[in-house]
Amino acid sequence: MSHVFLDISLSLDGFAAGPDISHEHPLGRNGRALHAWLFGRDGQQPNEADRQAAQEMFSETGAFIIGRTTYDVGVPEWGDDGAFGMPCFVMTHRLCAQHVMGPTTFDFVSEGPEAALEKARAEAGGKAVCVMGGATTARQFIKAGLLDELRIHIAPVLLGQGTRLFETQRDVEHLQAMPAVSSPLAIHLRFNRQA
Repeated sequence: MSHVFLDISLSLDGFAAGPDISHEHPLGRNGRALHAWLFGRDGQQPNEADRQAAQEMFSETGAFIIGRTTYDVGVPEWGDDGAFGMPCFVMTHRLCAQHVMGPTTFDFVSEGPEAALEKARAEAGGKAVCVMGGATTARQFIKAGLLDELRIHIAPVLLGQGTRLFETQRDVEHLQAMPAVSSPLAIHLRFNRQA
């Protein structure tokens, strides 16, 4: 059965996005700083630790699951190929026809995280399923106990407000920390979920 992991960037104060998410600010105001480890910022470029974290996410993954807001604000940013290069399943209450952008397909699922995961596993070809793109979607998978691993990239920024990943202590119970890797742009944390 496919390994299922969450891959998400957070600020030091625990936000996965800043306030006022929009097409102009896909990660909320000041939220782009969360992904500097992927794209660089202020003349700093991702180093080997950052590149390795990104490479592992894409090389291990056969399908992605994202939230509807991530899809809505991300598509204009992702270019003609859709950025992912593989099947993506969009959790939503507003169904649409499949959207194809080069090698990336976006299929819409309204039946909840279990249904999205079942569809993603069927398309992943035995590779892992990566849940990303939205704290709300991530929390649904955490609460349903569907994740095997959490990969959290802590950016050295404070957003002050926005959308939090963790709401209660129960969200982080049964997590075993693995060795961390750091760069000037992020601390890359991994947690295995214990039964």
